[in-house]
Amino acid sequence: MKMHRSLVSAAALAAALAAPAFAQDTPAAQGTTTTEATGAEPVAGASGNGGIAEIVVTAQKRAENVQDVPIAISAFTSAALQERAVASVASLSNIAPNVTLDAGTPFSGSSSVLSAYIRGIGANDFAFNIDPGVGIYLDGVYLARSVGANQDLGDVERIEVLKGPQGTLFGRNTIGGAISIVTHDPGDEFRFNGDVTAGRYSLLQARGTADLPITDGLAGSVSFAIKSRSGYLKRIPFPGAGNFQSDPITAFKAAGYRNSGLGSEGGEDTWSVRTKLKWNDGGAFRATLSGDYSNIKQSQIANKLIATTPGLAGGAFNIFAGTYNCAIAGLADGCGAGPPSFAYSYGRGGLTSIMNNAPLFGVNVDANPNNNRLPYDDRFLTGDKDTSYANGNNFSKLTSYGTAGTLEFDLTDAITLKSITAYRELHWKTGMDLDGSPLNFLHTSFSMNQKQFSQELQLLGSALDKTLNYVLGAYYFKESGDLHDYVTFAEGLLQVDGPNDLSTKNFAFFGQVDWRPIDLIGVTVGGRYTNEKKEFEGFQSDNNGLTYKILNGLGVPPCASITPISEACRVAAGFPNPGQPLRYYIAGTQQKKFTNFSPKIGVQLHPTDDVMAYVSWSKGYKTGGWTTRLSNPLPFAPDFDEEKATTWELGVKSTLLDRHLQINAAAFTTEYKGIQLNFQQGVSPVIQNAGDARIKGFEIEAVIAPVSAFTINASVGYLDAYYTSVDAGAIVPRNPIQIGVLPGTQLPKTPHWKTNISPRFQADLGNGGKVILLGDWTHTTRMKNDTEGTLLLNRPANDIINASITYQEPNDHWNLTFGGTNLTDERFFTTGQAQVAGGMIYGTYNRPREWYARLGVKF
Repeated sequence: MKMHRSLVSAAALAAALAAPAFAQDTPAAQGTTTTEATGAEPVAGASGNGGIAEIVVTAQKRAENVQDVPIAISAFTSAALQERAVASVASLSNIAPNVTLDAGTPFSGSSSVLSAYIRGIGANDFAFNIDPGVGIYLDGVYLARSVGANQDLGDVERIEVLKGPQGTLFGRNTIGGAISIVTHDPGDEFRFNGDVTAGRYSLLQARGTADLPITDGLAGSVSFAIKSRSGYLKRIPFPGAGNFQSDPITAFKAAGYRNSGLGSEGGEDTWSVRTKLKWNDGGAFRATLSGDYSNIKQSQIANKLIATTPGLAGGAFNIFAGTYNCAIAGLADGCGAGPPSFAYSYGRGGLTSIMNNAPLFGVNVDANPNNNRLPYDDRFLTGDKDTSYANGNNFSKLTSYGTAGTLEFDLTDAITLKSITAYRELHWKTGMDLDGSPLNFLHTSFSMNQKQFSQELQLLGSALDKTLNYVLGAYYFKESGDLHDYVTFAEGLLQVDGPNDLSTKNFAFFGQVDWRPIDLIGVTVGGRYTNEKKEFEGFQSDNNGLTYKILNGLGVPPCASITPISEACRVAAGFPNPGQPLRYYIAGTQQKKFTNFSPKIGVQLHPTDDVMAYVSWSKGYKTGGWTTRLSNPLPFAPDFDEEKATTWELGVKSTLLDRHLQINAAAFTTEYKGIQLNFQQGVSPVIQNAGDARIKGFEIEAVIAPVSAFTINASVGYLDAYYTSVDAGAIVPRNPIQIGVLPGTQLPKTPHWKTNISPRFQADLGNGGKVILLGDWTHTTRMKNDTEGTLLLNRPANDIINASITYQEPNDHWNLTFGGTNLTDERFFTTGQAQVAGGMIYGTYNRPREWYARLGVKF
């Protein structure tokens, strides 16, 4: 049935591509402009007839018509983004083929965290030790963390989505591709453009950009955005919870304690501001200085408990939940493979004050009914996608800011020297209640502080009567920061306290030459050398001292007394650091060094001015690092190496029928080696180089403008991404709850098919005003949401439909839009985790059906 729907989608696209055969010479169509044919804006064609507008991109570090760039790119203008209700980077996912972008990753707590995959390559984590596989760039500046990468798109000029390895010109961690956000530049005349939006869940948003000319050649701009809305998942009280005892969330360490109790999840209260100064008097020197600041307050991303895994006595899925349930029932034996239930005979306040938080063993079978505890099991499943019994932490606060300076100087008419200097910081705290219950069964919180400095120099030029273009460059990047993990499992049985310090220094040299010796043929040759050094020190520990309590309870002689812990007991427990009995990580700064050369070779054929075919071969890499999340001591720091990808791509870009039809297509095959995947080992997510994969696929994107009033944007993408080999230590066999990780199984976040069709109709009214009707349909086939392919988390095939109607007044000084997103209310998980050892499987549903009304103004 799903394959049938995909074939129907492809047939519909083919039929749409045939429609422009009836195109007439008419004024230009307006819509969404993209490089692989995702839309258009009005311009007059060369013959004076209307048609699809050109769009200029900087994917190769110089301004070019996107149709002349031999890279698979989708580019969207600000008008297109607004019409299609694309408010953030993650919202691009529905309209770009072979791209999966999700707001939030497992236990990240914030929708400002971006999970980004392009053509099957990416990353689904926010930890400081894990670099993204898709690079995000803001006005040419690399954003190193996935935290904060899901940028709101309030004052953008355009978005460019580059597919395939972009290592030559963009550098490391663009192994899957790159997303370039280009914000609005100041104009030389006063202008204000803004809007106010209201909608479901008490949505209220206001945005505006003002251009402020200062003197001849000097202009500034100020942009702002504010947004608030309540969450779509409601916290409700668990019936009868007051009859049982529970510990307050403040009984266990966390990054903060906020918004606990009832309320909602998935809400936000944010504001941001951006300023720019630009100098351009028409001379040889140009400069742009910018600064931005964002303050993002949110409740946690909406988290839904899907299943509990306490198991039966002796079962496989009862490591923590089963142990806890046995303990409160006073059962010392027959509780399976987890920690012995007598571990709850101790207090849970650590070792220095061992009786803090009263022992829980046998509380439900003693003579005191006032200390009874709720078991952890399926009683906490509410049966409603948008309700939860959680009552713990529920917050995220992110502040990020940065400044950048871009200087350009024309050395000659044909040679320009360009410098991009930038500094950025982010500070983030988040706290989540993931267990969906009034218990402290899985509570996570994190704090992150990060700063980065980058300097890029480019020498851009042309020669041989502009038949040869080149860019030579040097790049320096420095990053440092810390991530502190706090995780409470099973009412404090394990209390992870994990500060980690990391830093990176990176320098690179790159160059690319594009030569067109004759009109028919073009050649591209480029490469980038990167040298990178990383440092890490991990301090992760267990505040409860669980290992020592187990050894003490088992009567292990060196641990007969654990207050204090003797060196002999520490050694018997396997903890590596003298004098630090609770620290899992070996002491000392760990170092790794990476060097890489990423080449690119391409050939282009130009049979006509409006058609280009190309073939390219390129390589990219994603840097390695260390696993920072441990729940057992190790005598070494577990690390992982870099990923590498080699891609062949064959493509065509065409603009036909006097600019009334644009068809771009690309087919590719990628050899993907050393894949970094996040595996759940016990209660700990662990990064490993899992093995290798082969990724094959194609994309077709089209813009069709048969008449001035009607435009169709259409695209289809196909991916076949599967493991060719899996390292023995990374194999996850197929089991009753998971597809597993084996040769031949599908990579995560990689649907086989994605189809999008977006028709746009514009009616000109007698008073000079306009009415614009726009629809957007996206069909995506099923995909795995996590590495292991947990069946309950898998994303089924789905169809998302958005639509809007806009009235534009005759002078275009204001417009009014009514629209809706996810009109059919399709619900599916976008992220989640199978924390089987911890006792649960949880996930985040996509946003439900929503309406909005927007008033825009221009003057």
